[in-house]
Amino acid sequence: MTSTTEPIEPLSVEQLSATTLLRFATAGSVDDGKSTLVGRLLHDSKSVLTDQLEAVERVSASRGQDTPDLALLTDGLRAEREQGITIDVAYRYFATPRRRFILADTPGHVQYTRNMVTGASTADLAVVLVDARNGVIEQTRRHAAVAALLRVPHVVLAVNKMDLVDYQESVFAAIAEEFTAYASELGVPEITAIPISALAGDNVVEPSAHMDWYGGPTVLEHLETVPVSHDLAHCHARLPVQYVIRPQTAEHPDYRGYAGQIAAGTFRVGSPVTVLPSGRTSKIAGIDLLGTPVDVAWTPQSVTLLLEDDIDISRGDLIVPSKDAPPTTQDVEATVCHVADQPLTIGHRVLLKHGTRTVKAIVKDIPSRLTLDDLSLHPHPGQLVANDIGRVKIRTAEPLPLDSYADSRRTGAFILIDPADGTTLTAGMVGESFAAPEPVKDEGDDDGWDF
Repeated sequence: MTSTTEPIEPLSVEQLSATTLLRFATAGSVDDGKSTLVGRLLHDSKSVLTDQLEAVERVSASRGQDTPDLALLTDGLRAEREQGITIDVAYRYFATPRRRFILADTPGHVQYTRNMVTGASTADLAVVLVDARNGVIEQTRRHAAVAALLRVPHVVLAVNKMDLVDYQESVFAAIAEEFTAYASELGVPEITAIPISALAGDNVVEPSAHMDWYGGPTVLEHLETVPVSHDLAHCHARLPVQYVIRPQTAEHPDYRGYAGQIAAGTFRVGSPVTVLPSGRTSKIAGIDLLGTPVDVAWTPQSVTLLLEDDIDISRGDLIVPSKDAPPTTQDVEATVCHVADQPLTIGHRVLLKHGTRTVKAIVKDIPSRLTLDDLSLHPHPGQLVANDIGRVKIRTAEPLPLDSYADSRRTGAFILIDPADGTTLTAGMVGESFAAPEPVKDEGDDDGWDF
């Protein structure tokens, strides 16, 4: 097996910034060892500061533990440390000579599945942990479904606590086969299974001496070498307008710029663009990046676009290439993960936030809910409760420019918000997904609509 510490060619600044950042999330059921795995990764890759390790050693010693509890490196909330669980999403940054990482350690409890959605929404890879003693359980299937729903390109099945099953190959093989079959049916494009012991360090950073039957990579080696194939700079160009800049000073009397973070793609000076939802067109006259004019800008840079024509543009509008404009619609069909305690019901009045635009909307229909056990679709459930995954039809008060989530994870996503208190209700992905239902007949589609 290739060592993770062998010398490699030094990388340029451009290479480091453009190609070597991997965002990944950990998931799994309660006590499967997610925080311990992350702590082991940080510790064994020498990514822990001395004072952090000393603090963990002190807390561990006060509890009567002989060795440092590495889970404490990520479980930062007092409630998490006292209960020995993860509640919030813990984001950590670390780097090796081969790659930089941003990881999201997400909770395992069912009631915190919403946090797993948050952590995995921007991930290039998800590590799903399974306790080797328990195998694939409902929460494992739920996390696999969320990863598939969010179009996470790579999934790693980490079969943890192999030391507690005497490092038996048969136990690992059975779990890997069951999970791979389930995740493949969901449409997960790539699944890699790795047997580990996060507590003992087996196959996390260093190869295990107890599992000579396994010849694959360690967790860190896989994280360092997995290809990050998608390139947002070559996707459909999209700039959600966050702010209109008009200094109206003696130095800049006629300056009118449209500022925002490029969600996807590349913009060039001279390119024809369309402003949505109005549909008005112009050309890019200039691009300001950090106060400096540039000829080209790409995601995820924050820029200000200047157009040749004066157009009525405000926060929430979307600037796109004229030849590659998404359709605008008031009828949204999507797969959603409901994250609020209060149910989402037919007729529910909500706010829909897409990019920088927020509009009034109403839930028109809930055609189906996904059953995690066998991936069947329960037709017309009438409502979605916390952690349910299902299909919805939504009518918005104003037209929205929507991409399919399969084409763009940034501009194909939205959230539903309770207009009364601002609570996030649902995370939505536009278009078809693994949970696409069979066509069903709508009853009373047009009854009582206000818009």
